[in-house]
Amino acid sequence: MSTPTASTNPAAAFYAGSRTAQALGATLRTLDALAPGWGTRAALRLFFTPLPLKFAMRRPVPPAWTTTTWPFEGVNLTAYRRRVGEPGRPVVLLVHGWAGGGLQMRHLGDALAEGGFDPVLLDFPAHGRSAGWRSTLPQFTRAIHAAHARLGPLHAVVAHSLGALAALHTAARGLAVQRLVLLAPSAPPALFLRWFAGSFGLSDTVPQRMRERIELREGIPLQHFEPDWLGDRVAQPTLVIHDEGDRVAPFAAGQRMAKALPDARLHPTQGLSHTRVLGDPGVAMAVLRHLVQAGPDTSR
Repeated sequence: MSTPTASTNPAAAFYAGSRTAQALGATLRTLDALAPGWGTRAALRLFFTPLPLKFAMRRPVPPAWTTTTWPFEGVNLTAYRRRVGEPGRPVVLLVHGWAGGGLQMRHLGDALAEGGFDPVLLDFPAHGRSAGWRSTLPQFTRAIHAAHARLGPLHAVVAHSLGALAALHTAARGLAVQRLVLLAPSAPPALFLRWFAGSFGLSDTVPQRMRERIELREGIPLQHFEPDWLGDRVAQPTLVIHDEGDRVAPFAAGQRMAKALPDARLHPTQGLSHTRVLGDPGVAMAVLRHLVQAGPDTSR
């Protein structure tokens, strides 16, 4: 059996790059062969665990930012808010992707604060300084709704990778937000399930069984994260920024999402990969221009 590579299977960058992962794959294959139900549960347990673990992704909190927590589904969520001078600025929520953290978005948050906005960075459950060890994409969406309940109407959501799918879903479900920015949006979860299973050499039936269990557990069809479903329901002006050489979330995913949304513009980059796009000054300027076009009132 050939080993999947990031060029053929982007999930291999997470799951097939070490001897530990190879040993896990052997264990999952054996368990699935002996007891498919237990094999599916074990695969889901790993699938729901962000890797690397959140401790590896934690960053020091910069002096200009404050930290707050609030309860959410039995755990505490952590958010970071930039200290700004005057009150009443338009609030922008910035969210990370799978196995990331809110402070990955700090450079964008600083740029938005300089541009007259009130940026808030959120750690999803099991990420950054938020509690928990496992999470799901539907839980990401519920965390965004919880943040909105705390923060009030949002001028925009700026979201990276898997967080971009969560942000789109919340907008499709009526989140009060004026604009969206999607940074390197992830491929749909049904496709990623196939990549995940392929990384461990699991049978073709495993992704479907995992999908059925996720949908039963979360009460949301994974179809609701597909570009076509979202495109029929998301009307907000949307900027899609995606690097052409992204090896984690293929550029084609951003192209497909921009094409599906009725009011979206694709901003391709080169040489910024999946994460360097978050710290690039040119990207920050493009994000700021997109949000300013909505005419935020910074004089309140």
